Amino acid sequence: MNLEAVYTAPKFDLVKDYINEAVKNYGDNDAFVIKERNGDDIFYRHISYSLFSKQLREFGCGLLRLGLGGKRIAVIGANSYEWLLTYISVISGVGIIVPLDKELTESELMLSLKRSKADAVVFDSLHGEKMIKLAEGNELGIKHFISTKKLYDSIPCVNEIIEQGTLYSGTEYDDYSPDPDEMATIIFTSGTTSASKAVMLSNRNIAANLFDLLSTEKVYPTDRNLLFLPLHHTFGSTGALFFLSSGATNMFCDGLRYIQKNLREYKITTFVCVPLLLESMHRAIIANIEKKGMTAKVNLAKKLSGGLQKLHIDVRRKLFKPILDELGGELRFIISGASAIKRNVAKGFNDFGILTVQGYGLTETSPVLAAENVYNMRYGSVGKVFPSVEITIEDPNEDGIGEIVAKAPNVMLGYYEMPDETAAVLKDGKFYTGDLGRIDKDGFLYITGRKKNVIVLKSGKNVYPEELESTVSKLPYASEVLIYGKTKGDNFLIALKLVYNPAYFKDKYGDIGEEDIAAKIKEDITAINEDLPPYKHIKHIDIQTTPMVKTSTAKIKRHEEITQ
Repeated sequence: MNLEAVYTAPKFDLVKDYINEAVKNYGDNDAFVIKERNGDDIFYRHISYSLFSKQLREFGCGLLRLGLGGKRIAVIGANSYEWLLTYISVISGVGIIVPLDKELTESELMLSLKRSKADAVVFDSLHGEKMIKLAEGNELGIKHFISTKKLYDSIPCVNEIIEQGTLYSGTEYDDYSPDPDEMATIIFTSGTTSASKAVMLSNRNIAANLFDLLSTEKVYPTDRNLLFLPLHHTFGSTGALFFLSSGATNMFCDGLRYIQKNLREYKITTFVCVPLLLESMHRAIIANIEKKGMTAKVNLAKKLSGGLQKLHIDVRRKLFKPILDELGGELRFIISGASAIKRNVAKGFNDFGILTVQGYGLTETSPVLAAENVYNMRYGSVGKVFPSVEITIEDPNEDGIGEIVAKAPNVMLGYYEMPDETAAVLKDGKFYTGDLGRIDKDGFLYITGRKKNVIVLKSGKNVYPEELESTVSKLPYASEVLIYGKTKGDNFLIALKLVYNPAYFKDKYGDIGEEDIAAKIKEDITAINEDLPPYKHIKHIDIQTTPMVKTSTAKIKRHEEITQ
């Protein structure tokens, strides 16, 4: 029982056709509003869809003038207009784009450029010194280095390439019509680069996912979207293409610390994010409500609005206007992904009148396979399977839990130059995700964990870490939670690593010592154990205030944390 297409959307095989369609329909609309500084002065540059299209073409022609047609072009840096211009221009009319994580170390960066066989690299000021060093030795044979802004006399910047593009008389960019099933991008999965896989996606892969998104989630040309997720991640880049295909105006987030300021500054209506951010925002909202002594009043308002909704009367945005005003007053729609969001957080935002949905996918699936939408929501699930996607549960156990297997036009071509790894996950046209899940009678998909993370006890019982993590995460002071199997003496037991928020204990208990905090946490875990079958009991607890090591999309690096 898949998610039904409820909105009319064009169906194309190439990414450039979605951008061209948006330009045709929304040419005079702002595609971007970019904050710029001149000393202490701040001003905002407006780039229409028509101007964006013109600069895409000119930058692409500039790259063709350098002889980069059909070549591999890497891009690395913080989210910016120039980053996105590079990504879309290359995939639309030049060659193969290679997005790289801006957090890569120098050795990881070198290895990524080598593995992808990049012919050129576009970089920002954060990577200037690394690139100058690389350009001087140039052991990798990279032919062209291009900076997003003017940094060095010897290295051209994006604007200079655009100027060169105006001199190009060829028609290759406009005529570019690749085989939609050929490799269009190489994306490295999360993790250390030496261990990461290079995912090959085609134009059809990405375009198919755009079609499903446009068919099931509604974004308006009047929407103002905050680009927050790192664009090198598929969830970030496909998300940006989704909003651009819808005619929305896009702004760049100044950073995690400034997100609430940006929401107010730009009157943001929608954005895509990870659960960690939403959970942090929700904690701040609840803390502010408690500080003002408004908890009882807000809870009463939630009950009132919930009752009225059953009568098809929605007064949430009026009742909770003061809360919405703290978020800019216009926020209406949030998409969360990359990992599971806490039920109380998703419900909390929806109760306030902000439609908050979550989805599920992987880099290998361009990325979304399933999602909630306004008509299909069930807390704890990741929604229903997208219209173009077929999902089966392989070898389900007595609870209906098995490996999630997908067959869809958005499934990758394979892992670049890794035939054995590709063969292990792509079989008979199906992609074996490595994730465990189940589908309920109404078609809602639930993710229960990663196949490789399952803890197999000596008794033969299986314990799914993510299931226990979800339970422990409900503790009001739990910031980060990790469940894993641990050998202790002759025993193999379930262990917990928990990052707690010390401010919670200080607010609740005043001057409390670490030993007392540890005792209270142990008491809460004991209470959780009482509601679990004995084989699932958590028997070892490590607590800390230092955040765990994470990927750029805020997923905990389990292996690194467990082996520390």
